[in-house]
Amino acid sequence: MAPLRRRDRDVLRPDALLAAYAHGAFPMDDPADPDAPVEFYEADPRAVIPVDGFRVPRSVARAVRRGDYLVRVDTAVREVLEACAEREEGTWLSPRLVDAYAALHAAGHCHTVECWDREGRLAGGLFGVTLGGLFTSESMFHRAPDAGNVAVVATAQRLRERGYLLWDIQMATEHTSRFGAELVDREEYRRRLRAALAVRRRFTP
Repeated sequence: MAPLRRRDRDVLRPDALLAAYAHGAFPMDDPADPDAPVEFYEADPRAVIPVDGFRVPRSVARAVRRGDYLVRVDTAVREVLEACAEREEGTWLSPRLVDAYAALHAAGHCHTVECWDREGRLAGGLFGVTLGGLFTSESMFHRAPDAGNVAVVATAQRLRERGYLLWDIQMATEHTSRFGAELVDREEYRRRLRAALAVRRRFTP
């Protein structure tokens, strides 16, 4: 996965980020080198989760039925972004990217799906970018068992109910394969992307 060279200083503006996503590219940064240019990438093959082919593993279905978490959308955007960036193994989500996604939320194109426990604490969640009928899952986190998985299930339900066409997760993992993630080549991804960008959808009312 080679970087696509995007070195101008305005690449993190909301309009520039959306233009990158519309062309199939996504940013990744190095928090240890804040003066370096932000690099953009295009994975090939690309991982997607079919909106209508989403699978709920049995253990996750049991967690959903227990009802341990209240799901909310866009009530703690900055907290979710910062929690996603807190990884001992390192992260691509630098402080300037956190700021950029917060600005993208203010522009109506970045959303969080959050799981709150019974004591009112944020237990897990994810965030993604929306553009037309495209939703890109960027990162997720959990602080309590199954909170991240419940957020994924809630996201799938929302995407299906609101008619989204393409759920992009960029790169597959063993974990996402449990939910039905599949790999498509660059040309197939671009075909699906064009179809998704041709429709209008809203993640929130």
